[in-house]
Order: sequence, then C-alpha cells, then structure tokens
Amino acid sequence: MGSGTEIIDLVASQQDLAQFQRKHWSGSLAEYLDIAQQDPRVTRNAFQRVYDMIISYGDEPIPDSRDKLRHYYFFDDPRENGRDAVYGIDEALNSLVNAFKSAAKGYGIEKRVLLLHGPVGSSKSTIARLLKRGMERYSASDEGALYTLGWRDLEDESNVLWCPMHEEPLHVIPRRFRDQVETRLNAGRSSEDFQVKIEGELCPFCRHVYAERLQHYNGDWTRVVEDVKVKRLILSEKDRIGIGTFQPKDEKNQDSTELTGDINYRKIAEYGSDSDPRAFNFDGEFNIANRGIVEFVEVLKLDVAFLYDLLGASQEHKVKPKKFAQTDIDEVIIGHTNEPEYRRLQNNEFMEALRDRTVKIDVPYVTKLSDEIKIYEKDYNSQKVKGKHIAPHTIEIAAMWAVLSRLEPPKNANLTLLQKLKLYNGKSLPGFTEENIKELRDEAVHEGMLGISPRYVQDKISNALVAHTDAKSVNPFMVLNEMEAGLKHHSLITSEETRNRYRELLGVVKEEYDNIVKLEVQRAIAADEDALKRLCANYIDNVKAYTQREKVRNPFTGQYEEPDERLMRSIEVKIDIPENRKDDFRREIMNYIGALSIDGKKFDYKTNERLNKALELKLFEDQKDTIKLTSLVSNVIDAETQAKIDVVKGRLIRDYGYDEESATDVLTYVASIFARGDTRGEGE
Repeated sequence: MGSGTEIIDLVASQQDLAQFQRKHWSGSLAEYLDIAQQDPRVTRNAFQRVYDMIISYGDEPIPDSRDKLRHYYFFDDPRENGRDAVYGIDEALNSLVNAFKSAAKGYGIEKRVLLLHGPVGSSKSTIARLLKRGMERYSASDEGALYTLGWRDLEDESNVLWCPMHEEPLHVIPRRFRDQVETRLNAGRSSEDFQVKIEGELCPFCRHVYAERLQHYNGDWTRVVEDVKVKRLILSEKDRIGIGTFQPKDEKNQDSTELTGDINYRKIAEYGSDSDPRAFNFDGEFNIANRGIVEFVEVLKLDVAFLYDLLGASQEHKVKPKKFAQTDIDEVIIGHTNEPEYRRLQNNEFMEALRDRTVKIDVPYVTKLSDEIKIYEKDYNSQKVKGKHIAPHTIEIAAMWAVLSRLEPPKNANLTLLQKLKLYNGKSLPGFTEENIKELRDEAVHEGMLGISPRYVQDKISNALVAHTDAKSVNPFMVLNEMEAGLKHHSLITSEETRNRYRELLGVVKEEYDNIVKLEVQRAIAADEDALKRLCANYIDNVKAYTQREKVRNPFTGQYEEPDERLMRSIEVKIDIPENRKDDFRREIMNYIGALSIDGKKFDYKTNERLNKALELKLFEDQKDTIKLTSLVSNVIDAETQAKIDVVKGRLIRDYGYDEESATDVLTYVASIFARGDTRGEGE
C-alpha cells in the first residue's frame, strides 16, 4: 500500500498543466479575433458543435443495413467504458444525427424542437444524457473550444462582469460592420472550409453595459471594446453553463420564469427599476443553456403557456424574459415524450403549432436479441455481481422474452414469432433470405413501440439475485418466475389480454430454454473428440462408397461389404433428413469435401454445422445409456455412473460457463426431461 505522498505524486505525475491553462485562457477581444482567424470553428453555433462532437468519435457503415445506415461510436459511450451505451437502435440514431447534420448546414432543422418519441425505458433520456455529457467533454477539448465575453468593471478593475448568457464575443461587432469583419476573418478560405458567420445580438445585460460604455467613451467603439474581456467557456450542467434540463412540475406550480429568468428583487433598490437588466437574473433554463443544449423531460406535459416560449425559442431562436425585449439564444432544444402523451398532442388542435415545429424521432425498444442481451450484461456481469454466479442463458432467456413481447406476429403463417426473433438476430432459416427479413421489418410498422421495458426485466433480475439467499447461482427459472409474478401488478399493462399474451410468451421461452439446455448437455456428454472423429470417419467412408457405388472394407474382417445404410440413416435422422432427400444430403457432403480438397484444405466435421450436430446427437444417444443420466432423478447412483456424470459436469463448467451448483441443477433438470421420455434434443 502506497503512502499518502506516493498517491499525491501519482496524481501529480499525470497532471496536464498546459491543458489547464488552455481551458482557463482569457484575453482581449483583439486576441480572440486572432484565435477566430486561425480557427474559425471556435465560432460554431450549437447545432454545428453537437454534430461535430458526434462525428469526432468516428463511425462506420453497418453491413447489410437498410438505407446504408452508419454506426456512430459516440453512442457506445467509449469515454465512460460504455456506462450509458445505447444498443440496437441505429436507425433512430441515424435519424437523430442526420437531423443535427441538416441543422448544422442551416437547412431548417435548426428551427425545430428535436422530439425523441418512444415507449418508457427505450433510452430517450440516455441519449439526451449522452449528448449533454458529450458536449461538456467536447467544450473542454482543444477541438471543441468556445469562448464568451465579459466587461471590465469600471469601479473595480480587477473584477469582470461576465455575460450571464455566455454569449459569443463577436456579438459586440455592430451589425453594419459585420460583413466586412466576416470577410476579413474568412480571408484565404475556400467555400468548402468552415466560414465565420456572425449571428445574434447582445443579451439585455451586455446590451445595457455596451450602451453605457458607448456613452461613457463618447461613441468611440474602439475604446468600448478595450473593456471587453474574452475567456474560454467550459460547458457544465452542474455549474449551469451551456447545459440545461427542464422537468415539468404539476400545472399549478409551473412558472415561465423557470425558463426565461426572473427579477432580482434585492437589486431593484440598488438600480431603481425592475426593467434594469442588472436587477434581473438571466438564469432560466433557456438562458443558462445558451451555446449548448437544453433538455425538456416529458416535454408534452408542459403547460400551454410554456409551449409559447418553446415555439419562439425553436423557430426564432429568441426568448422573451419578463420586462425585456426578445433575446437571442443559440442552443439545441431536445425533448422526449412517450406514446400516450404524443397521441394527446396529435388530438389537441391548440398544439398544432408545436406539432409543426417538431422533428419527431422514434426511439423504439430493441428488437434484436443480441443487443437486448448487451443491455443487461452491462449491469449483470461477474465484475458487478459479487458472490453470486449468473448461470448460462439466464440473461439470454430474460432478453428473449422482452424482445418477443415487442415483435408483431408475422403475416407469414409458416413463421413463428420465435423464428422471427431468430431471423432478426442473424440466424439463417431455410427459405428466408436477407430480402425476406427486410420485408418482415417493413410490414411491422409499429414494431418496438410496444412491449416489455428493459427496466422491468432489470428489476426482476435484481429481485432474483437477492431473493434466493441460499443459492450460490441465479438461474433462468428464478428470473422467469419473478417476471411472471410481476405481471399481476405491472402498472403499464392495461388489459388482461396483453397480460395473458405475455404469459404465453413466457411459455415459449421456457420451451426454448429446454431445447437449449438439452442440446448443451447432449454436447457435453458427446464431447469425446476421439469418438466423434471415429464416428465421422466411419460415416464419411460409407457415404463415399454409397455415392460412388463402391463397397466398404470392414476394418475387423478385411472383407468388402455394402455401405452401412443403418449407420448413415441413424446419423441423418438426427437432423431431420428425410428418406427421399438422403441422396441429396450425401452428395452435398461429398461435394463439400471435394471443394475443400481443391483448395488444399482438410475436411473437419466441425466446419459443417449440420453434420457436427448430427454426429453429436448420435454419439449422445449411444452414450447416454452408459451414463444413466436418468438415475440423477432417482438419486440412486453407483460410483461408476457418478464418475461419468462428474466428467460431464466438469465439461459444463469448463466449456459452457456453469459453476458447480448450476451445472448440477441443469443436469438434474435435463435428466427430468429425459425421464419424461422427451428425448428429442433439438435446439431449433
């Protein structure tokens, strides 16, 4: 253990004092103009800055995606090790990033409220939080630097009266000179390069000080700007600089001053008027979020009076503080709402103006199983869950139920909902192409907008982890039981029909779990590599002789015999190869081996998934009687059988992620299935 001095030295060695000085730079307006000439991007507006921030993390095309979607690494939350990573909604995120791109180019979206719309728990708040935190970090980087202005206090020269709305320093340039200043700042740059564009006017406070100084210096603007101080601005939600969040309260307590600021009654006596900007606190959410982002939580719960402020802020980029003229703002307005609230908006004719000024971005639930699993594995993994082992498939089965609840039944009568889930998850099924999967998605217009929330599943996994104090591991049945019990009191389930459908889906995933663990135990029993190789070689010898109409040499007698039809069929039936298709399958295997041979590669049964499965099932059938798995149910086990079962248990622990308790549980469970005579072991 290091001493206190060593710990301090450790931190000291990693300090970046030069970066600190860059973050806390301050200087004159002339120095800022030099900075803007060297790097005009310091003058970017809020939409440009948010878009550049997202792109700075990099992106890549999503293979085989519709509409050439891209995956934006920013939403993986790499700086926080994926703490707020968002999975499986790339389509929604592409819509959002495209909206920022359009707004950054000034195509009109910058005059809209970006409305994230989706069911509860679909990561709307997480996306807003990522954007806010991303902007904080970006503003602290050299690439995302931005600046604000203040005024030298004439009464106390060591003091600076900083702009309460953190506005752009170039606002002090009078409008009639702006074209010339822009031309000078943009000199030597092509139309492809970022160009400085001065937009917006001084806030009421700075306008008052500016007018006062102009009077003081007899109209000499050059002397006025000598009093202007410029400093680097670091956005921070905690310090209420450039990042704001507004959460509606009940309608009786809503007050528009929360958005646009309020009179400072203590200072009215000092300045003599409630319309003096020095006696006003420009600290409403719109004011403090200037230059950054303001998030409206459940935006459609806002009182109608608030919505007028929101409309002006989005369309005109102006707000109207009490007793003052309209004031320019530069910020991204992002709101989020759920389906019932949005339906209310659509049915309310008074809200038509808001509907017209919003860009709705649907944020659905995840409909891809592997992405849903990632959501839960982020919180329930061996690093975070101490002292409790999570048995294999526990998270997978919980996620499977959640995703099934969100999928619309396929119109194709030959396709089950579970098969649809597997297709979405990248599994290939006979007769279904990539194009068919796109058609499935296109026909399900509202898919992902209804169903079970990830939060519900997370709550039930948490319950299962703490409810069984004696158990060393938590298994799928513990979580499934919790999820089923919770359906009785689930506040968001509005009909008994929906409740029953969710119960039926629990039955579907239980059946799928049976199939998965049967196959897993079968594989553990049949994991004798040498025996599998021998069985495979025997099968291939017979298939080769059969397809070439030859005989097979019996290794024991040395005699040549007809191919062993019984052996070949005993393997092929394990993967449902019908009698009338056996010749096709055998030729397919020989063609596969021939193609490998041409490429100079050696055949390995493991590379052919169907044959591998058939061999494992055949070997399992041959060996399960010698292991006497069903004796586990009767609890009467002799030493030899116990030794064989221990070998299988060891394989489950080594190869499949079980611990001692969960391996014993799953063997006993699968034994009970076989004891009931359910010996088919298909994982399809």
